Amino acid sequence: MGAYSKSVQWGAVLVSLFLLSACGGGAETSPNQQTSNSGGVAPSSYAGPNALTTDIREFQINVWEPLRQTNRCGACHVPGIQSPMFVREDDVNLAYSEAASLVDLDAPANSRLVTKVAGGHNCWLTSDAACATIVQNYIEAWANGVSGGQREIQLSAPLVLNDPGQTKNFPVSSGDFAATVWPVLTANCDGCHVDSSATPQSPFFANPNSADDAYEAAKSKMDLNTPANSRLVVRLRDEFHNCFTGSCANDADVMEAAITAFADLVTATVVDPALVISKALTVGDGVVASGGSRYEQDVIALYEFKSMAGNVAIDSSGVDPALHLTLSGDVNWVGGWGIDIVSGRAQGSTTASKKLNDLIKATGEYSIEAWVVPANVVQEGPARIVSYSAGTSARNFTMGQTQYNYDFLQRSTTTDANGEVALSTADADEDLQATLQHVVMTFDPINGRRIYVNGVFTGDIDPVAPGNLTEWDDTFALVLGNEVSGDRQWAGQIRMLAIHNRALTQEQITQNFDVGVGEKFFLLFAIGDVISLPDSYIVFGVSRYDTYSYLFNDPFFINLDENVTPSNIPIQGMRIGINGREAVVGQAWTGLNTVIDAANYDPATGQPLATSPRGTIIALENGPATDEFFLTFEQLGSQNNVYTENSPLVPPALPTPPVVSALGVRTFDEVNAGMAVMTGVDPVLVQSEFQTLRQQLPAVENMDGFLSAHQMAIAQLSIQYCSLMVEDAALRSSFFGAFDFNSDVSTAFGVGDSTEKNLIVNALYDNMVGLSDGVSNDLINAPTREEFKVEMIGYDLVGTQTNAASLFDRLTTACPTGCDVTRARTIVKAMCGATLGSAAVLIQ
Repeated sequence: MGAYSKSVQWGAVLVSLFLLSACGGGAETSPNQQTSNSGGVAPSSYAGPNALTTDIREFQINVWEPLRQTNRCGACHVPGIQSPMFVREDDVNLAYSEAASLVDLDAPANSRLVTKVAGGHNCWLTSDAACATIVQNYIEAWANGVSGGQREIQLSAPLVLNDPGQTKNFPVSSGDFAATVWPVLTANCDGCHVDSSATPQSPFFANPNSADDAYEAAKSKMDLNTPANSRLVVRLRDEFHNCFTGSCANDADVMEAAITAFADLVTATVVDPALVISKALTVGDGVVASGGSRYEQDVIALYEFKSMAGNVAIDSSGVDPALHLTLSGDVNWVGGWGIDIVSGRAQGSTTASKKLNDLIKATGEYSIEAWVVPANVVQEGPARIVSYSAGTSARNFTMGQTQYNYDFLQRSTTTDANGEVALSTADADEDLQATLQHVVMTFDPINGRRIYVNGVFTGDIDPVAPGNLTEWDDTFALVLGNEVSGDRQWAGQIRMLAIHNRALTQEQITQNFDVGVGEKFFLLFAIGDVISLPDSYIVFGVSRYDTYSYLFNDPFFINLDENVTPSNIPIQGMRIGINGREAVVGQAWTGLNTVIDAANYDPATGQPLATSPRGTIIALENGPATDEFFLTFEQLGSQNNVYTENSPLVPPALPTPPVVSALGVRTFDEVNAGMAVMTGVDPVLVQSEFQTLRQQLPAVENMDGFLSAHQMAIAQLSIQYCSLMVEDAALRSSFFGAFDFNSDVSTAFGVGDSTEKNLIVNALYDNMVGLSDGVSNDLINAPTREEFKVEMIGYDLVGTQTNAASLFDRLTTACPTGCDVTRARTIVKAMCGATLGSAAVLIQ
């Protein structure tokens, strides 16, 4: 791993070089009664010699014990059958010596045991990737045990120091692709990889109608620098996926030749020789830094979604039995670890799910911890994010979503079998957002249910007393993204899920939130040749931000030789390069101006290159296996490169802006407050209806954004206010004066242009339309009193009937049938609602 290495412990303070220890972590908590790390395999007896060292003991517990089972490696890798004998049962010390050459404790993912299983060797599940992840977890557990129980990150020099190479990048135009690769795809893959196919399968790179669309879909499946490594080739050559002739090998050659022909037409990007640059790295050259110092002492089910292939999400908690989840429906893997649930679910068996019931009942408390990205904020149901249940109306617990709210349902002695009354976050807080969030739901018999979002307690109080969990049913199943009955779909990403059989404390929740989530690396960019100081590196924390981009953050300088103390090394104007040129956007360190010196340098942790945490997003281009990164500098040590900013563009003359109306519409809160003031009704009385309609009311004052849906919500709210006013004797008397609300229609309203009708018309006009003189001097186009009166009852100001189809006339066409007291009040409510919900009130 290079001449020198340094151990960096990944802790809560990631922004200060990721350097806190994983020991301790929160309040005292009793350990689980079952802490086996055998990944679902019950340990058996061992009668051989005791482990001679602590290291061998950690190997025995974490790797040897689970892998020696006969359905895994124990069927072959034992004396007399097959070498290497790393799971021999006669002597764990001899097994350890055999295993030493097969594992890499610094980078467990690179271990031969892992890569062998990933290649399809004796996987005991339906997914080779899932088996490889399990074995990797065993080795990581061994490595953590060797380091005293801490999750340590070992900074190691890259195996090879490469200069930025000549990289071929995808051209903007699809022309060359259309002439080379597209014909092969449309001729042979159109049975599935077309959206109009009877069995459509994304990506749609065989689209026969648009080369541009097919090109965008195919980019991530092609490697222009090494065509043989293209996913389109590998699927045919190694995985025998829908070969289009009798020979998959020949079909793979045809596909590779087409991609090679395309690549030959692409000119490689050459690094500008004037740049001052570091050595180059791919993500795969980095030091894995995922997991960090999370608090996981009481985890009983854990999903990090590392497999990235197949249809199994593994439970890596190490607590028996392993509760693996089967993915079904439209569920996709997310780059950087995670699953994206579109219209499917991930579900475990009822048999394995029983451990949740047993281990949580044993303590009487638990926590559901998840990193989630809701797809939107309109999901109802509540839609099921995580559920341990049997159907729509029976559950042990559920983490759900209702629009902007998180919902916590739990069966106990103080709730029903469906977990209600639910604990939900407050509507007004809008805690749930369609972005990456850390959500923790805890229960204990003292505090009851609590919800934390991004490390912060929401403040919502459990509406029922805590109770206990004796009513739980051990026949239910754990399911993500839906109900087991399939009728409470949730859409979004789940990046991590952990279930603990203890209620996490605030300190522990903060610790886990600070660690973050997903696939992370340390990239060590070598600069020793530039500054004439070997083993010098600028280190970035790099993670897969999502399927389409990388997150670079918190760079620091370090020399891996602990005996070296650097001095007087200036660094200015640092930029990130990708695939042969500087990234067009995302350059967060162009203003860097610092000096590496003894006063600020720590041999153990290096020297930060920024005074505050900072990160940036770099777009994924060719894929994580081939995207090549490097750094450039305006000054590094004694070398300089004068960076010339692009000349600022002269902005074109702007066209004359359109005339914007000085008038606008009231927004949702203004609508509600205005209606309350005009009618005198306490807005608390319509709070429920308002919250239901709130998202359907105008959110901005711009009249161009006013929709028919807004008007429908305004009409509903106005009727609600008018109904409450008319039914309240004091309010209606104050508003309408002497009008008789206790008579039938003919008595209450009178005949023709009656005094009674004018009481209603004038009260509505004066209190709602509100013009000072009643002629229309306040708003040029607002209705006059006469226009309003004609629309309401059909008569002008001098008593002449000019409208025989007024609102009053339309509401009384059936009279005298049914025109009683109730009908009379209904007519007033309708006239009030029409006025209160009209433009005369809404426009401002």
